[in-house]
Order: sequence, then C-alpha cells, then structure tokens
Amino acid sequence: MSRYCAKHRVGGVAAVAMFILVTVGYAAGAPPAAAAQPAPPDRTPGVVPSVETFTPSSGQPWSLAQVSTNGGTNVVIDRNSAGLADEAKLLAQELGLQYGGTDAPEAGGIRLALSAQGSGPAESYKITVDGSGVTITGPDEAGVFYGTRTVKQAVRTAGSMAAGAIEDAPAEPQRGLNLDIARKYFTPAWIEDRLREMADLKLNQLGLHISDDQGLGIETKQPKYQGMLSARYLTQAELGHIVELAASLHIAVVPEIDSPGHLGALLKVFPDFQLKDVNGRPVQGAIDIAKDGAGPLVDGLVKEFLPLFPGDAWHLGGDEYQALVRSDPEADFPDLAAAAVAQFGANAKIKDLATGWLNARAATVAPSGKQLKAWNDGFYAGTAVKADPAIEAEYWTGKEIGARPPEAYLAEGRKVVNLNDAYLYYVLGQPNDFTYPTGQAIYEQWTPAVLRGKATAPTAAQHQDQILGGRLAVWCDRATAQTEQQVADGIRMPLAALAQKVWSSGQPPQAWNDFQSLVDQAAPGSASPSDPVSGASTAP
Repeated sequence: MSRYCAKHRVGGVAAVAMFILVTVGYAAGAPPAAAAQPAPPDRTPGVVPSVETFTPSSGQPWSLAQVSTNGGTNVVIDRNSAGLADEAKLLAQELGLQYGGTDAPEAGGIRLALSAQGSGPAESYKITVDGSGVTITGPDEAGVFYGTRTVKQAVRTAGSMAAGAIEDAPAEPQRGLNLDIARKYFTPAWIEDRLREMADLKLNQLGLHISDDQGLGIETKQPKYQGMLSARYLTQAELGHIVELAASLHIAVVPEIDSPGHLGALLKVFPDFQLKDVNGRPVQGAIDIAKDGAGPLVDGLVKEFLPLFPGDAWHLGGDEYQALVRSDPEADFPDLAAAAVAQFGANAKIKDLATGWLNARAATVAPSGKQLKAWNDGFYAGTAVKADPAIEAEYWTGKEIGARPPEAYLAEGRKVVNLNDAYLYYVLGQPNDFTYPTGQAIYEQWTPAVLRGKATAPTAAQHQDQILGGRLAVWCDRATAQTEQQVADGIRMPLAALAQKVWSSGQPPQAWNDFQSLVDQAAPGSASPSDPVSGASTAP
C-alpha cells in the first residue's frame, strides 16, 4: 500500500473513533468539545531581513491606495527631525508619492521622526500603522532609514501593512560586503547598484580592497605612484560620488591598502624595496620592512587616500606576509631577523618586526579617529611586541601558517569581524579549492559565531559582545572568470542570507525555499533601471 493510502486510511479510522466518542459523550450528558478555532493569519510584514517583533492591533491595513497622489503631502518629517529630509524624499520617490517637508500629511500618509536619544539601540526603529497612516521613528537617522526599507519591502511583497506596531534592531553592528577593486574593474554604476541593494537589506559597510599585486584600483594624483594604477580604475571624482551615495544610504565605505604583503604593484614601481630571501630571490608582493623608507613609502599613499574616505573605519591589511610562511623565517631572511633584534631586543623575531610594522601603519591612520582593522593572520602569537589592542581582527581563515583559532583572539579581548572563507568568500574562478558560496549554506549553517571552518567557535557565547558581525567578500583572483552581471547574480542570495543572519539573531523564521521566494519579491536587487515598487527611478 502506498504511503498516501495508508495515511488516509489511518485518518478514516481516527474519524470513526472520534464519532463514537462524541456519541457516547452526548449519551452521558457531557457537552461536545468546542470546535478548534483556526489560528489568525500572521500579518507580520514579509521583509528581508525579518523584523524582530510585530504586535498586531485592530484596524484596517494601510496601503498606497489610501494615500492621495494628486500633489498632496504624502511623506513628511517631524519639525524637530530636519536631518531626515533625505530619507523621506527617497521613500517618497520610491513609492511614487509626494514629499511634503514638515507639513501635516494627508490622510493615510507617512511620517518620519527622530525619537529621544537613547530611546533604543543604535540603528533601531519603530513603525506604527493605524488609521492615520504610518509613523516611523528611531533614535538615529540610520534607524529611521531602515524603517523606510521595511515599509518599501512590505509594499513590494504584500501591497499593504497590517495595523499594529513593529520594533526592530540589528543583532550585529557591522554588516556588509567586501569588494576587490584592485584586481577587477567594477563600473561606478555597478557599485552604486550594489549599494542600493545593500541598503534595502539593511547592510551598513562596503569594504574596498584597493591595492594588490596586480594594481591600484583608485586614481592617485601623485606622479610617483601612478605606475601602480590598474588598466582601468575609479577616478577620485567617481569614488567621491560612490562615497556620497553610500553615506546617504547609511553605508560606511572602508578602504584597505594592504601591507606588508600584496604590494606587488607598488614594488613594480619601487623595485629597490622588494624583499629578497637569503639566496637573492624576490618574494612575491612582499616589501622589505627592514629598509629605511619602506614605511613612509606606503604611508604616502595612505595619507593621500585618507581624506577621500570620511567613514569611520580603515583596513590595514596585514595578511600573508610571505617572509612568515617559511618554515624558518630567520634563516631565510637574515636581514629581517637582524632588524628585529636591533629594534626590539635580543629575543625578537621577524614576527615582532611585522607587528611593529602593523602598529606603525596604525599610528599613521590613528589621528583620523578611524576604527582600525587588520586580517587575522596579521596578528602573531608569542611576540614580544603586541599589536595595538584597538585593531579589530577580521577573521577570514585558519588555514594560513601561524593562524590561530578565533578563541585566541577572543581570549585576549580583541574584537572580531567574521569573513569566514568557508562560507563568505566569493573568489572568482574558484582557485585553491574555493567554491562559490551559496545563500542556502549561509542561511542554514552559518552564524557570526562560526568564525573558522564550519563549527561555532567554542568560546563564542562567552565573548559574544566581541563578535561584531560579518561581511561577504568578493575576491577577483581570476578577474575575467565572471562578468559584472554574473558577480551581481552570484552574490545576490548569499548577500541576502548574510543580511538575515547578521540583523536577526536566532534561527530564521522561514525554510530556505520560502526565504528565497521572499528575497525575489522583497529585495530583487538593483540591476534594473526601474524600482519594482512604483516603476520610478531610485537614483537619489
């Protein structure tokens, strides 16, 4: 007998048994059991990432149809919230409504307002939907902006919002995308589309890897560095537009000038600073950190780019310094070993010299007030010189020689950001056993506490305040392996899954297939010239 037939046969037996019990109950004078009432429909907005809480109330749902579009004031801001004008104008444009400044909204309109400072966590928001329309409040502009993303997505998915109240806040403070623009040229329009896509997903960081062995991805105005430039690169004017758009979408652009490794482009222009081993063989991408002038050479580029990035963070790199992947670095690089001893004492090693280099580059950037970051394999164990404790470790791998497990960083009090290469590395051409990440794996298996490999860091629960979130990383090792559009298509679901996992803690509320369908409706990406909500351009 098939499973289907067996199931229905059992159901039939159960129904007969129930009939007998009810009949006996009547004969004994007992009242029949009350019929089970169907559960009320879940009216929580279908958005990505999901909202933290939704409390329904009585009343009619709100929809765009209730809002007058005949030139009235449909989207307004509170009189004490002038800083929200851009957020209100963008939402009005996206929904095909009219922005009305601080005028009273027409019936069914949308109002944006800043709540008292400290009234909620950073980037949090509240939405109230009732007969008068929609009110979005938050303790900061970013929070109110994220509230507008929820309204926009709810209109996309359902065309309306149920009466009630939403309270929402991010689980993690750092959420985003990393993009390698040193080895592959991405057009400004493509990057701007990704920013809009990220904003709808409530992501707040775009990391730009701007220098590597292959080239420099952003224009330098200094003649001595211009030989580093990639064949195609972003001009400083184009970068300015990207940074400006990102800021308007509450996304910080975090630049990375990697050193002391990954400096091949610089060393092609300044070959005298190329690191060589004991046999005189050049070491790919590695600068000789023992040479006078090596630090200022890198700092000159850093100082030019610092003013171009007004965001609050800077990435120092620090990974894969090839002198320290040898089995006996001191024997292979006696000049570095001697410099370490000269600078830091008789017991110092080359890893002390590299730590001193990291601290020196940090000191160059520190006056800007930016939060400093470096890759996890740029921090070494057992050194006499300690890396600046304020530098965040961006944990990407445990495969590199000398790389420590994440619990070692947490134990020493260092803050950590998750870029786990087992889930979050989108490496073009899939070299070195990399495979393109899937949204499903991120959604079902990864959390910010899965920092290395596929297991949760053993001490993550004890140090959860030190784990700050995560970013999906696009690396262009084989730059021609995919077109821009293929990259956009390939990262769309992984990025949406990441957004869900860094915004909302705990298990996602939906199965993967349902989530995937929701992403297609709520956050279809920004590659098309028209916004799916109203058909209007979303360009600010």
